[in-house]
Amino acid sequence: MIKPMLPTLHRNPPQGNDWVYEVKYDGFRCIASLDTNNINLQSRGGTELSPSFPEIVHFLRELTLNNHWKQMLPLTIDCELVVLTSPRKGNFQLIQKRGRTKTKEKINALSKEHPATLLAFDLLKLKGEVLQTAKFSDRKEKLFQLFKHSGLPLTPIVKNSSRLQYIPFSTESEELWAKIKLEQGEGLIAKKINSTYTLGKRSTDWIKVKNYKTVTCFITAYQKDNGYFHIGVFKGESVQDLGLFSHGLTSEERSALIGVIKQNSYKEDEKFVYVKPGICVEIFYLELYQSQLRHPEFKRFRFDTDVQECTAENLSNPPLPPSVSITNPNKPLWEEPLVTKQAYIDFLSLCSPYLLPFLKDRAITVIRFPHGMSGESFYQKNSPDYAPSFVETHVDQDINFILCNNMETLIWLGNQLALEFHVPFQTVLTSEPSEIVFDLDPPSKEHFSTAITGAMMMKEIFDQLGLQSFIKTSGRKGLQVYIPLPEGKFTYQETRQFTEFIAHYLVSKEPALFTVERLKKHRGNRVYVDYVQHAEGKTIIAPYSLRGNDVPTVATPLYWKEVKEDLRPEEFTLFSVQERLKRLGDPFQEFEASKSTQPFQNVLSSLKGLHKSNGDK
Repeated sequence: MIKPMLPTLHRNPPQGNDWVYEVKYDGFRCIASLDTNNINLQSRGGTELSPSFPEIVHFLRELTLNNHWKQMLPLTIDCELVVLTSPRKGNFQLIQKRGRTKTKEKINALSKEHPATLLAFDLLKLKGEVLQTAKFSDRKEKLFQLFKHSGLPLTPIVKNSSRLQYIPFSTESEELWAKIKLEQGEGLIAKKINSTYTLGKRSTDWIKVKNYKTVTCFITAYQKDNGYFHIGVFKGESVQDLGLFSHGLTSEERSALIGVIKQNSYKEDEKFVYVKPGICVEIFYLELYQSQLRHPEFKRFRFDTDVQECTAENLSNPPLPPSVSITNPNKPLWEEPLVTKQAYIDFLSLCSPYLLPFLKDRAITVIRFPHGMSGESFYQKNSPDYAPSFVETHVDQDINFILCNNMETLIWLGNQLALEFHVPFQTVLTSEPSEIVFDLDPPSKEHFSTAITGAMMMKEIFDQLGLQSFIKTSGRKGLQVYIPLPEGKFTYQETRQFTEFIAHYLVSKEPALFTVERLKKHRGNRVYVDYVQHAEGKTIIAPYSLRGNDVPTVATPLYWKEVKEDLRPEEFTLFSVQERLKRLGDPFQEFEASKSTQPFQNVLSSLKGLHKSNGDK
């Protein structure tokens, strides 16, 4: 049994050139030992994890047949075993379920439904050589090279077929912490770059910082036999139990709290002193699991809080930046189904890890609906004079564009009732496009199935060309197909050669279904393949943006396997998209990573050769 090195808990990460920072994931600590004839997965406490995670064992066994890995055996990797929901967050509930499941049939079903991923962060043995006395930087470099030469993911990717992925480190703690908070990850680990690996010891060379949330709740009872305080919130007229806490109180605070509880108790028995709701406290916690707070810890007394404000609704709302005030949260934006401003803000908060990357450094245009769907709307490009200091801007052709580069700006725009976010195809850092987008626009939703046909024809072409493509609903009646591009490498003139070719190819194949005719009156019932829109200065609706429709539909990223004849764009609303993100994750998860691997230059070269050949004829 290998006893892993353990981090020490601090409230803030240490700073300095001798520290680096990694994401802390919510899962099972796992020591993976690989040899020619044996795969062993061991938990922190020495439990054998292999029977519960057959998909991991199978992947590692296949890996050991790889010639490069064969040469590295025997090797031992320190990892976290997780079910990823975002690049910086694991699903605690699902990994617990995986760990508790014992029957082979259920284990196999869960391994397909919720596959786990082994996230590697340290290397303890390579080619049989023990590396524990080597510097962390050296161990990390060897681990990186091992993954790089094997073609394994060099950063955690959700919905990736590789069951073994690498955890990189960052030298910028604040930047990494902002991303962790945005994705509501568990926390961060700071590591001394020159530290050695201390088996079975809790060391100050590794410092963990947890991403605590806070909730204001009230005391319901004091448990005399163990000194714990039970807490709850109001759910309607009844009290919802949130669990119990003890940590975080000074001895003076503990004594004072027990005294107040006893003075105001209405009942006492051998085990408990009971008190009616009235003593309000603010509690740190990691997340809500099975209606109980995980890792609750006392933060402070809240004498300024009315006990009626301690509600389950406040607990379930996503955390919002304290620098942004939400005005008129109960204002209705849609009447049927009812969507309030607060519900919209909560939607933005949940979707922010997936929406913000498509807004960052882009000169956005928003459409604001200050009176909801029942009132007038207007476009806004210029940043207003009253914009807060955290709103970044970019001046272009006398327009002071808003850059939505942080959570604060996104929520501020939401509070301004900016419901639609339209983005150009390039960032303000370059004049070249960051992606190609085809817009498939049917004449009405009754012809949506033809847009599906067009998208699948495109997918077939792109697959043959080796291009990775992504698809989303427009939020209205159409579909939009994306091809990510490496930043600053291809001009709009070059991408136009490609988009024009693909559009005309579809029309030539199915002239009764598709058209490139700009005038609507000449399109008939055909789907318009809009390639002209992909140009400098033009914009497209951002992924996860709402649309100003009769119902709160969302421009929703899809998995290609979902693009079938029975697909209905009106089903993707503010409500359903939140649920599908929790259940299915983000279909655009690999969007950014795919940019560096796109063989678009080869495609362009082939097109130029084709044009030259046709010209010669």
